[in-house]
Amino acid sequence: MQRGLDQPGGKLPLFDHDGQAYPSALIRGCIRKGWATPWFANPMKPDWLVCRLTDAGRTIAEEKGPVGT
Repeated sequence: MQRGLDQPGGKLPLFDHDGQAYPSALIRGCIRKGWATPWFANPMKPDWLVCRLTDAGRTIAEEKGPVGT
């Protein structure tokens, strides 16, 4: 979620730094907790969940600090 802090509109990345897709269960879990919300449907890849941070998600991501600290 922290990577969404620097993205336009708080868009969450679909892939990690190694190019691996984030598990859909992880993304759906963030949606259930209210940390992310679906943003738009991708007509080319309808199975991709394009989401953005909610205000609650932004707060959580900012509180956690950089990964590994």
